Amino acid sequence: MKTKVVYRCSNCGSESPKWLGKCQNCEEWNTFEESESQPQATSSPSKRRTSPKRLSEVLAGNSDRIVTGISEFNRVLGGGIVKDSIIILTARPGAGKSTLLLQVADDVANKGYKVLYASAEESDSQIKSRSDRILNGSKSNIWIYSDTSMNHVLASIEELDPDLIIIDSIQTFTLEEHNSRPGSPIQTMECANELLKIAKNNSRPRAVIMVGQMTKDDEIAGLRALEHLVDAVLILNGENGEELRGAWCSKNRFGSTGEIGFFSMTEQGMLSIDNPSEFFMTQRGAGQTVSGSALTVIKEGTRPIIVEVESLVSKSFTPYPSRIAECLRRDQLNTLISILEQRGKINLYDKNVVIKTTGGLQLKEQSVSLAIIMCIVSSVKDKPIPNDTVFVADVGLTGELKKVPSIEARIREIDRMGFKRVYIAKNTLRDSSRYKNLEIIELNTLYEVILDLKMKTAAKTDLEFPISEDI
Repeated sequence: MKTKVVYRCSNCGSESPKWLGKCQNCEEWNTFEESESQPQATSSPSKRRTSPKRLSEVLAGNSDRIVTGISEFNRVLGGGIVKDSIIILTARPGAGKSTLLLQVADDVANKGYKVLYASAEESDSQIKSRSDRILNGSKSNIWIYSDTSMNHVLASIEELDPDLIIIDSIQTFTLEEHNSRPGSPIQTMECANELLKIAKNNSRPRAVIMVGQMTKDDEIAGLRALEHLVDAVLILNGENGEELRGAWCSKNRFGSTGEIGFFSMTEQGMLSIDNPSEFFMTQRGAGQTVSGSALTVIKEGTRPIIVEVESLVSKSFTPYPSRIAECLRRDQLNTLISILEQRGKINLYDKNVVIKTTGGLQLKEQSVSLAIIMCIVSSVKDKPIPNDTVFVADVGLTGELKKVPSIEARIREIDRMGFKRVYIAKNTLRDSSRYKNLEIIELNTLYEVILDLKMKTAAKTDLEFPISEDI
């Protein structure tokens, strides 16, 4: 049978009947190589297939979870590692990917599971040095393998029969059957497909966690098909030098997409922040208050979190006062300042305004608008807001308070944390009588909030809370 000559791109694997200087698929130059393509036979023996099953007859036992001792990691994955799943974890260099996965490996191994940690980026001694620093377990159930060959890793899996396989990172491994460089789309996808077959084996399911390198655009390196292939995509956020790390799930076939977990990066590794509401606000004693601080509730995934917003208002000696926001967009801050000036009757044209959050958390929801405005009010008048007060409402350009989503969950978190008072928009709650220890104040406008807080503060402390001259 006559063979057919084709030209195949060594980078992405696409074929062309003639040689091209530039690949039309991956846009790389001088990557086409001549090869022979055997025509397919007209008939071939059919593969043995399984019969279709009724959905009601399918057993879900292979989707049992390995629940780790790292509560925030369990939360992000929807309750733990599914035994027949394949997960990819990506982050910027230095964010703590390898540290977190080594801790996961240690925790799973201490529960009696066998773990294979395969790395093509670090040597055995480097992994051992990190484990001596951050791990406390016996490490007898963890096997380390340092090699760039996926064929050797697959052979090690066959030999050890591990329950959890960690690959660090998928872009650095190669299969001998494919003649292309590590990290090329064809190598990455073929290596991932081999791991997928291992994870989804009905007779012996295994959990696989892959590290994926991140590009300058904060995306997983390689084809988008890699994200479609896996069951869950975890993204670890955090800047070098900062303590806070956040892991959020952009895809999860076994749980809630968008769930987020918080970690603290320390010398002992990644520590789970089990109660973020305590982490993102300053703990002050009874009667200890400061001006320029207000509390609100944000929603991260399915979990409400109480956050402290701080402001500093100072005299400006330039024609253009500074507007600095470390935790939200500058345009959003300028909008809220304009609302405060027009609807709250407080002039800030000659004042510098700086906004930040305790813990450095980013504010992306409109539900924080009222708290941001009130912390500016507190700072400009140098009068503290009581520590037991929380603000949960959006503020429109008209000065009216707007409803926010998931208000019931936010109120429950405020009540659980022991706060005494919360300001929300009118007609937001269906039934506020269930909260016996929490005063829920429903108002229509920002101006009403300022008036009400002035009266309550004056009655409590015998001090006037002067918000504006004409109130």
